[in-house]
Amino acid sequence: MELAVGTIVTGKVTSITKFGAFVALPGGKSGLVHISEVSNTFVSDVHDFLTEGQETPVKILSVTPEGKINLSVKQTQAAPARPARPPRPQRAPIQAAAAPQQAPLPPAEPSFEDKLKKFLSVSDSKQSEVSRHMAGKRGGRRRK
Repeated sequence: MELAVGTIVTGKVTSITKFGAFVALPGGKSGLVHISEVSNTFVSDVHDFLTEGQETPVKILSVTPEGKINLSVKQTQAAPARPARPPRPQRAPIQAAAAPQQAPLPPAEPSFEDKLKKFLSVSDSKQSEVSRHMAGKRGGRRRK
């Protein structure tokens, strides 16, 4: 029997490893079901989904020139239903801006530029203090 890519056949699980399961196929061949192709849900242990000796439908994903056969159990199962999204809240339509009736209030906190100027001045003063302190420790003395 020729195994064609995309066909679904029934195979028997022969051994289970940490990375997947080997399945015996009709015609005396065997293939690998990778752990990512075992189920539609997260699989941390293949033993939770398959057992040795179990017969399961598998889909043939690919056949390499060396004869390796990649299989999938996940693609033979119906895809799980996705939960419906809650409806988005309706936004009020944006209206054209009318002439301002009040004078704009001054900002409650300083602008970014003001904050930056203050930070730089504080930083410069701290840096000069550190430089003077370290100069004394290095033996740097002022010349007369």
